[in-house]
Formats: sequence, structure tokens, C-alpha cells
Amino acid sequence: MEEEQGSVGEMKKKKVMVAIDASEYSKYALEWALQNLGDSIANSELLIFTVQPIADYSYLYASSFGSAPAALIRTFQENRKKASVALLDEAKDICSKYGVVVAETMTEVGNPKEAICEAVEKHKIQMLLLGSHSRGALKRAFLGSVSSYCTQYAKCPVLVVKKPV
Repeated sequence: MEEEQGSVGEMKKKKVMVAIDASEYSKYALEWALQNLGDSIANSELLIFTVQPIADYSYLYASSFGSAPAALIRTFQENRKKASVALLDEAKDICSKYGVVVAETMTEVGNPKEAICEAVEKHKIQMLLLGSHSRGALKRAFLGSVSSYCTQYAKCPVLVVKKPV
């Protein structure tokens, strides 16, 4: 990806977003991109993005006879946020290992497919990079595929990196 000309002759950097989760597949995709697209990514604005899926706390209500203590729910939410921050920190460490020292990080709460596509549009991303979980057709049918959804609905080119078996 090359820089594009700005409105008054200045060079504007392209925006690249890498969507990650806690899987080995997204870590592989990030490392693959840094190895194979290193110069392009180093000369772009890099956004590392993760999504905290919306939690279902109904099991807490059932196990506590109708009312889950608010402190318990807060603890679950805080732990999920800490896990997301740790994941983003690990991604930044991987970036710095490949010489990319400036990377913005962001986390959202929601449906991962929709949150990624919304972030692409909101931040005017010009390339989205995702890892593939390499699920078979049956699992994709039942679980859905974030990468398939994003290739259809993201408003930018999408690069899906598949980890070799």
C-alpha cells in the first residue's frame, strides 16, 4: 500500500486495520502481515482492533436464584476488559518486534462481525486484515464466519490470512 496524495499536495498515510482475537490464527495473521507487508504497514497508520463479544449473564441469574450480584457482573466485565488490553499489548509487542513502533489500539464490545465492519467505516480504513480460523463448511454454517462476513460487508479491501496446517 502506498501513500496517497492529500488535498494540498501533502502525503496522506493509508489506514490499515488488523482485527485480532485470542486465537493463534489472528496472531499468525498479524505476524504474517508484518513479515510480508512490512514496508507497507510501517508506512501506514496501523490500527489493531479487538472486540469483546456481548456477554450473556443469564447463567449468573439462574445460579443465584433470580438476581446476580452487581459486583459479580462488574468483576466479569473488568476481567474481560483486562484480557482485551493484554491481547492488544501482546499485539503491540509483536509489532515492535518487526519494527512497527506506532500502532493505535482499540477495543469495542459487541458482535465481532458487525463491530469490525462498523470500525472500518468509522475510521475510514483502507485495508482490513483478518486471520482465518479454518473452520469447515459445517462449523461455518452453525458458528458463522467473521472473515466471510467482513469480506462481504466491509467497505474496503479485506485480506484474510490462513495459517498453514
